[in-house]
Amino acid sequence: MTALPASIDLPLTELDAATLEGVEQQKIRAAQEGDMRAFEWLVQQNEERLFGFCCRWLSCAEDAREVCQDMFVRAWRALPEFEGRAKFSRWLYQIALNLCKDRLKSRSSRQREKTIALDDVEDSPPCPQNSPDSRAELNSDMQKLDRGLATLPEKLRSVLILTAMEGLSYEECAEVLNCSVRGVEGRVYRARQMLLQWWNEER
Repeated sequence: MTALPASIDLPLTELDAATLEGVEQQKIRAAQEGDMRAFEWLVQQNEERLFGFCCRWLSCAEDAREVCQDMFVRAWRALPEFEGRAKFSRWLYQIALNLCKDRLKSRSSRQREKTIALDDVEDSPPCPQNSPDSRAELNSDMQKLDRGLATLPEKLRSVLILTAMEGLSYEECAEVLNCSVRGVEGRVYRARQMLLQWWNEER
């Protein structure tokens, strides 16, 4: 297989935006041919953001770590079937979302009460251990928001996290959730209304 240019090994943040998409496509093709190093590069570019998504969805760092790891294992196995019609990151979100739903329904998830606040995710490493000191310093509003998200139905929680917290456009969110853009708009509106009502009523 033809060797990839040296610049391909740079992280996405150090690459010119015009070449970013082409770099990722080369890595995907190499990984599909069995290049584990190329796949590890893809993992490095996506793991922190996907771990944050899993943390926000599950409100449990331990579950999020396990789901994140399982997600990349499944992605590696299914990679030969990835056709590139959707962005690679959106494909990973779909896998992660399905695994989060499964984990939430499991007995082990229901029994755990360890939670992680939203503002703890941004600066955390991909799979950090919970820090008693950092948990003691959690902002009360963020803790409240975390609890409020947990009260939303699955469909509404998913769409609000993807759009408001992960920064996906409505079109990208629709792609992940396999629904229409209008459907996303409706879910976002209902999610915000429900969360606002809960917020005003919760002490």
